[in-house]
Amino acid sequence: MQKRILGKSGLEVSALGLGCMGLSFGFGPATNKQDAISLIRAAYDKGISFFDTAEAYGPYSNEELLGEALAPFRREVVIATKFGFKEGKPAIGLDSRPENIRAVAEASLKRLRTDVIDLFYQHRVDPNVPIEDVAGTVKELIKEGKVKHFGLSEAGVQTIRKAHAVYPVTALQSEYSLWWKEPEQDTMPVLEELGIGLVPFSPLGKGFLTGKIDENTAFDKTDYRNIAPRFSEENRKANLALVDLIGRIASDRKATSAQIALAWLLAQKPWIVPIPGTTKLHRLEENLGSVDITLSADDLEEINEAVTTIEVQGVRYPEQMQKMIDR
Repeated sequence: MQKRILGKSGLEVSALGLGCMGLSFGFGPATNKQDAISLIRAAYDKGISFFDTAEAYGPYSNEELLGEALAPFRREVVIATKFGFKEGKPAIGLDSRPENIRAVAEASLKRLRTDVIDLFYQHRVDPNVPIEDVAGTVKELIKEGKVKHFGLSEAGVQTIRKAHAVYPVTALQSEYSLWWKEPEQDTMPVLEELGIGLVPFSPLGKGFLTGKIDENTAFDKTDYRNIAPRFSEENRKANLALVDLIGRIASDRKATSAQIALAWLLAQKPWIVPIPGTTKLHRLEENLGSVDITLSADDLEEINEAVTTIEVQGVRYPEQMQKMIDR
């Protein structure tokens, strides 16, 4: 497995990480515990050293799962988790008060069966708490040896600059993929300037870019995609144009659509580390194949030109979640 360093932080991780949310939360029923542990350990065996979770995934159950799965080789992996919601529940609202950050850190350490959190993200920016106070609290946790690195998620450039001035931000986690390229406009230039890594979540468009979803796909009743505007039947039908395009490019290169989508991300900057999630071993193996695909400058130009001709339909989140995005 190739390695990458997130920005100027010195935090070295595998070129692909594993987003673990879907094993417990968000995309239908939780995966059987032993099957989930087997998948996480298979990811480690295949070279993945970067695992992403959060107190909100469950809530709590995903951290507990990861803690048990990674316990045998804890020192050989990097674990990222997150704080920022009341009681770990996004539906209740945001809470990045210093006392809550500290409480989450202590609880996460126990659930993860570890004495230090490698990367501690603010899950969403809390407009009621100055980002300087958030950064200052994480700085204190780092000085105390409970956290190693500070991260932000879905933060706007002003927030990133303010936080970074208090304590260096190691990584920004935000959605970035062939069907959500907004970070290229304002965010990525600032990350490059400040030496901050980018960790794209949903690098496969919550599964849509794999080509396995169309307007007729029926999701489980507990699947978040049922309420995501971009996944309405009408928008899925319209957005298939992008999937078809990626599929043609993939076919020409004897790869899968998922592999091309991930290889494209990896080719954008050396400090980008996508974290695709999956519950299936064969999908994990397929995703890992993207690391060995090298897209030439001509390939990238062809993909970028083709993608710009297609306007993706539908916003990413329901209105309440959309309001939590810092811009």
